[in-house]
Amino acid sequence: MASITFREVEGSSLKYWLLFGGLGLFVLFGALAWNYMHHHGHVVTGMDNQIVWGLPHVFAVFLIVAASGALNVASIASVFNQKMYKPLAPLSAVLALALMLGGLLVLVLDLGRSDRLIVAMTHFNFKSMFTWNVFLYSGFFGLVGIYLWTMLDRSVAPYSKTAGTAAFIWRLILTTGTGSLFGFLIARELYGTSMLAPMFIIMSFAYGLAVYLMVLAAAYAWTGRALGDAVMLRLKGLLAVFVAAVLYFTVVYHLTSLYFAKMEGVEAFILRDGGIITTLFWVGQIIIGCVLPLLILLTALGKQRTWIMVACALIILGGMAQMYVTIIGAQAFPLDMFPGLIEKSSFADGQVHSYAPSVPEFFLGLGGVAIALLATTFGVKVLRLLPATLDDATVAKLEH
Repeated sequence: MASITFREVEGSSLKYWLLFGGLGLFVLFGALAWNYMHHHGHVVTGMDNQIVWGLPHVFAVFLIVAASGALNVASIASVFNQKMYKPLAPLSAVLALALMLGGLLVLVLDLGRSDRLIVAMTHFNFKSMFTWNVFLYSGFFGLVGIYLWTMLDRSVAPYSKTAGTAAFIWRLILTTGTGSLFGFLIARELYGTSMLAPMFIIMSFAYGLAVYLMVLAAAYAWTGRALGDAVMLRLKGLLAVFVAAVLYFTVVYHLTSLYFAKMEGVEAFILRDGGIITTLFWVGQIIIGCVLPLLILLTALGKQRTWIMVACALIILGGMAQMYVTIIGAQAFPLDMFPGLIEKSSFADGQVHSYAPSVPEFFLGLGGVAIALLATTFGVKVLRLLPATLDDATVAKLEH
């Protein structure tokens, strides 16, 4: 790292302040959406007593999962001692913290009574994964914050590998906990499987790296700094591996479920009869999120920076679709309260539940995304996170 000079972004140009103001506007819309939902109650949303996790949860879980994956670049640098990744590590840590912040804010603001968050923070049921995640999220901020400190302060730089290893292990545990939130919910047929824990881990790798690549490319392009092809192509190849792994886990997950007769109903709902859920699965999750990015990244198109950005955008859109199918689709399918019997009452027993997201839900979710990007934009202005240059010659020196 001796040949690398880190510099903060000047942040005095009109372009910077337009970006900052635009993101701030979306944060304002998100705050107004929360205030509207908080004042009138969740009756103004598309959620009801059947689908209690709506579009804000889709945004929140995506951001939390992506936060864990965004730290992957820093982990490769410290834990696996890959020298080329070391200059990329500070931005990786800050982006991970920013994404986690945005996701958790959406999560807590989506509560029916956000002011009662103090109850969840002071009353614990240690048989619940929700309780454990309170500690996992807090620990993530603490450990990644310490890790970032060791990267920015030379006096504690010798502890960087130790801090990085601790953060790496913690984020794997955290993403396992996030996947287990669903894996332990046996009441919903689409959940209740240990496969969701490793599946969420590999999803975090893909989503986090896609977000990181887009932020990295934008930061260097908008500040006029050199970003060589060596970095982009290395990260592009790693992203292709992660996307292929996500597709593999998705196929295995559904093939395993299809093997069991009791899962035929919910699998038919997701894969064939679910309407918008089925469309989002095949078009959004599979084609847009996996197949098209792989075709771009593994062919000649993947050598062009513009197409790499397109692939990253498709992976993010596909990830949102995957979260929608996972969270909303599982709730829309009716509970099988009495296996082998048919329930029928005025309470919509045995019926597929509909859900249409409202505008406030959408803006609350976008507000979380804007907060994450706003925090990152501010971070690169006040902290020395970005190398002055990452051209191919500089990167080549790092690897020798």
